[in-house]
Amino acid sequence: MNQATSPSDAGRPLNILSIQSWVSYGHVGNASAVFPLQRLGAEVWAVNTVQFSNHTGYGAWRGSVFGAELIHELVEGIAERGALPRCDAVLSGYMGAAEIGEAILAAAGRAKAANPAAMYCCDPVIGDVGRGVFVRPGIPEFMRDRALPAADIVTPNQFELEWLTGREVRSLEGAKAAVAALQARGPRCVLVTSLRTEATPDDAIELLAGEGGEFWRLRTPLLPLSINGAGDAIAALFLFHRLRWGEARVALSAAASSIYGLLRRTAEARSREILTVAAQEEFVTPSRVFRAEPC
Repeated sequence: MNQATSPSDAGRPLNILSIQSWVSYGHVGNASAVFPLQRLGAEVWAVNTVQFSNHTGYGAWRGSVFGAELIHELVEGIAERGALPRCDAVLSGYMGAAEIGEAILAAAGRAKAANPAAMYCCDPVIGDVGRGVFVRPGIPEFMRDRALPAADIVTPNQFELEWLTGREVRSLEGAKAAVAALQARGPRCVLVTSLRTEATPDDAIELLAGEGGEFWRLRTPLLPLSINGAGDAIAALFLFHRLRWGEARVALSAAASSIYGLLRRTAEARSREILTVAAQEEFVTPSRVFRAEPC
């Protein structure tokens, strides 16, 4: 169990090394994950894997992809400051190339060597329902064969859960079996986002968390919007609350409630970008709280 597992530790700032993409305009990758974590009181050591003008969902963007060597250098600089023993977790999302992935795994390994209680949370970005695989060739296999065995927490969407396990998920029992199959590969804790089974109402969307042989499901209203960056935010929030409280059930409720409030505000504003700053109170005090139910 991670060192930050009880409410008695709630006053101690968490230190999270977040290695993800960065955009100057909008909120995806670190631009979606860092601010919510900071708003909750975490110290975030952000390492950016790309510097783009905006996310690729617009179809056009400018900027550069950074090489794996830069990731190694930045982590080395953090290590030289003597900070890694205070690192509570490493968080990763979209990986532009397998070489970047190897640099992230190396960083997670260094953090765990310096602090055996540290966790690695991998958001295995591969694709989505309706879009299929949208990452470069080799990345899905890297996620399956290299990242999963190294991770303590993984946060796939339904499409990614099916791809990583080779299982078609149509029922809740099927989703739970797929989560168990993922856990057998390494990660102790799994959060499945954007889950829809045969039992999911047309006006709802579900999330499923599994850890320690137990499962919890949470259902929220389905909102009329399609935006980028929400998955990056919920992975960060779930990690934070799992670190803080030590329970996947509590982390699921807290993260899902905040994300629903954020997306509701975004839908009401008809915004193309999630309102990470304007709706920031949702991270601290969600306007509507959803409870995770055992299943």
